[in-house]
Amino acid sequence: MRALLFTRFAAAAALAGALLAGPASATTLYEDLGGDPGLTAIIGGALDEAVVDPRIADKFDNINMARLKQRIVEQVCELAGGPCHFKGISMKGSHAYLQLEDRHFNALVEDMQDTMDKVGIPFATQNRLLALLAPMRRDIVSK
Repeated sequence: MRALLFTRFAAAAALAGALLAGPASATTLYEDLGGDPGLTAIIGGALDEAVVDPRIADKFDNINMARLKQRIVEQVCELAGGPCHFKGISMKGSHAYLQLEDRHFNALVEDMQDTMDKVGIPFATQNRLLALLAPMRRDIVSK
């Protein structure tokens, strides 16, 4: 499973430039993800899975989940071409104290992919989102 996840994530990251610089689409990624309701379902579902995922659940102890969900929705909304403006702190600053490893990052990506599958996000759209998020890994993983 990890090899599949890594391969899928690496492929999405490698295609990021081509996907983002390709021909203009009639819709934005934000719209393809379902706008605010879609992002709320994706982020909310992924975090709901993460807090019970034994691989990473402890990383969410003492976290205000409602606020976290709201901030991530804002961030992804802005990145995906939506009308939002992310007002949170940097990824590096918000994750430094967590001592996250690749395995933690990969677990959250898997939880997000599972959620996107459940809400019916097409594979190509999932890869477009993952390509936007992949560069954040260097600011999130500190070990």
